[in-house]
Amino acid sequence: MEDLLHDLLNEQLILVFVILFLGSLLGQLKIKGICLGSAGVLVIAMLFGHFGYQVSTAVQNLGLSLFIVAVGLQAGPRFFRMMRSNGIVFCLISLFIVISAAVTSVVVAKIFDLPTALAIGLLTGALTNTSGLAAALQATNDPMASVGYGIAYPFGVLAIILFVQLLPRIGKINLAKDLEETNSPIKTEHSPEVMTFKVTNPKLHKKTLRELGFSRNSVVISRIIRGVHTMIALHDTTILLGDYLVSVGEADELKAFGEYVGEPVNATMDNPDNIQLRKITVEDEDLVGKNMKELRLRRDYGATVTRIERDGIELNQNPNTPLLRGDVLTMVSSENRLDEIEKFFSRKKLSVTNIHILSISVTLLVGILVGMLPIPIPGLGTMQLGLAGGPLIVALIIGHFGKLGPIHVRYYGPAIHVISELGLVLFLAGAGTTAGQGLIDVIQKQGVVLVVSGTIITTVSILCGYFVARKLFKLGVVYSLGTLCGGRTCTPGLGALNLQIDSEEPAIAYAAAYPFSLIFGTVAAQFVLVFF
Repeated sequence: MEDLLHDLLNEQLILVFVILFLGSLLGQLKIKGICLGSAGVLVIAMLFGHFGYQVSTAVQNLGLSLFIVAVGLQAGPRFFRMMRSNGIVFCLISLFIVISAAVTSVVVAKIFDLPTALAIGLLTGALTNTSGLAAALQATNDPMASVGYGIAYPFGVLAIILFVQLLPRIGKINLAKDLEETNSPIKTEHSPEVMTFKVTNPKLHKKTLRELGFSRNSVVISRIIRGVHTMIALHDTTILLGDYLVSVGEADELKAFGEYVGEPVNATMDNPDNIQLRKITVEDEDLVGKNMKELRLRRDYGATVTRIERDGIELNQNPNTPLLRGDVLTMVSSENRLDEIEKFFSRKKLSVTNIHILSISVTLLVGILVGMLPIPIPGLGTMQLGLAGGPLIVALIIGHFGKLGPIHVRYYGPAIHVISELGLVLFLAGAGTTAGQGLIDVIQKQGVVLVVSGTIITTVSILCGYFVARKLFKLGVVYSLGTLCGGRTCTPGLGALNLQIDSEEPAIAYAAAYPFSLIFGTVAAQFVLVFF
């Protein structure tokens, strides 16, 4: 029986799926709300590796490639856009978190005389950054990086969970009050505002909106209030003196518009005509890439789009802005028309996936080739982005533009999640079995030192990140904690924070910092090698 089991486990497919099955079971076990998640696969794989079983390198590299590309395609649309807005704040906080962890790992490695691969593994585990582990394995070509990651990861998760739960209690901080008193750092510099203007310019009397003569793209008139009636603002709607125009746009352009139209007022009136506001999400793939002009919502549906929200960020109103899947449009119209529009923006047919093998293959191929290119560093020689960095950079760029020629690479959320999860567990299965071969010897020789080292790296990065967010960038406690979770790529930490306050703001701050941290962690795992 024992020989039969040994023979079965020597079959690669059986070995891989046994590790995935047992690792998934272990990852789902919760102790006081804390679980290992995908890291459970790494633990089981290390155990199998200790007993001499090895997952093929080809399987590990395939998983790594799929995981990294999924991360890049998912982060791409947000990453470059955030860089042009207040996202630079989250970029800098994430960068400081990673740098503080990297510097600490170098210092700790020197003090305790840790091998390079173990130290870099501790760095990625303390940051709970799996793509960083992938880069570390590529850069060091040493499986001991996985051992360091596996030891530091559990405390990296536990520490941030405890921090977001204990800080408000110890500091006696009312998170709801803090959120109310703090200005949101998520908005762009020119976030749209809403103002109402009374028409007093006699030149506009009996003119239609099309004839208004004000060409500022960012100003949108959503409703017209006349007496006790509220009307939808359509192109052929006639304006009369004394009308109230409810307008949305940038502050400076609204000011210019108000001077042209008449005077600003504070109008709070009844709505007997049942004009409603509704948020509608872009889901139909056929609408991706089209703009407001092409959709002709005012003409065909009698509706006005007043706001466009993308990844928690409110965009400036522009009729030429191409839509992306997941955009949330705030629309004004009657209830029946809004029902029709909601159907129009919903997915027209059931699609299990919209993944194109061609686009995935080209992205991987170009990314791998880019990763092989030597990058000269003055005074330090050359480095390569490798199988982690190359595909990540290429996927970020392709994800930003959203397509390869006529082929869209903005996949449905569930589809990209499947690619990411499948790639991650395949990679962890291969990395874990390789690391497991020397696991016991490392733990016997340096077990306590590794635990202490991982604890120090984690603690320093958490405290430094929170200090920078609060003191340097003046973020509120809620935004600081959300950013800290994203800056450490720790989803369980965000879950713990969400239990403390019923708001979407922590998740938005998390999402703003997360892609930056993924990239910085990946680069840091390779760059830290220079200091050893």
